[in-house]
Amino acid sequence: MKLLMIYCARFAYTPTLKVLEDAEEATEPGSYENILTAFIQAEAGDEEDLNGVEKKLIKNLKWAAGKNNTRRVMLHSFAHLSDSKASPEFTIELFHKAEERLNNADYESYTTPFGYFLDLDMQAPGYSLARIFKSF
Repeated sequence: MKLLMIYCARFAYTPTLKVLEDAEEATEPGSYENILTAFIQAEAGDEEDLNGVEKKLIKNLKWAAGKNNTRRVMLHSFAHLSDSKASPEFTIELFHKAEERLNNADYESYTTPFGYFLDLDMQAPGYSLARIFKSF
């Protein structure tokens, strides 16, 4: 897995182009404040250990959210961090499990529309722990 976490004072998106035929319809924009945005690429090898990958993902998200004084997390599929890609079905399952686990731990979690290109609008402050990259 490749994980780029960016703390955003503001993160907004608008769905622009559906790229996965089976994706749920999404037309509504979203806008959030004080949120850790996680650009996530699940890789093919991750499919061998869903629970282990999810556990590492959650650990990293909670740590980075804490360092940025937020309990809000946005999960965003970003298949541009590696040449290796997990299947869309695996990635969706991972996101659902991660979102549920975060919500059960008193975090607010959200997912951008899966299977779409999005126009993004981000306001991200410039300090070291506002941008963190992990590979596991």
